[in-house]
Amino acid sequence: MAGEIYQAQVIRSFFDTITGPDRNLTRIYMCVISLAKLRMEPPERQRELLDQLRRSREKKELSVDILDYVCTAAIELELSSVQVAFGVTELARAAQDFEKISLDSL
Repeated sequence: MAGEIYQAQVIRSFFDTITGPDRNLTRIYMCVISLAKLRMEPPERQRELLDQLRRSREKKELSVDILDYVCTAAIELELSSVQVAFGVTELARAAQDFEKISLDSL
């Protein structure tokens, strides 16, 4: 599960980078390569991703294949790992915290 949490954090960083004001291709490059290594992709797949990233750098626009790869990786993650990476607490745990509050304490 720890590997999935790291993957979710890398995916979050990727989407923060591509949607933020500083769309740095080097950061995108690092996110994609880190994700491929965390997912233990075969060397051939890593080469394909590197090739797509080089083409993106030349054309100055992000390849749809890169977006597809990251989105596929995000879909394959367990929801609990994604919640931990994004700092979302479980609804049941949050409900227990609210049940502890009494009306007298307000």
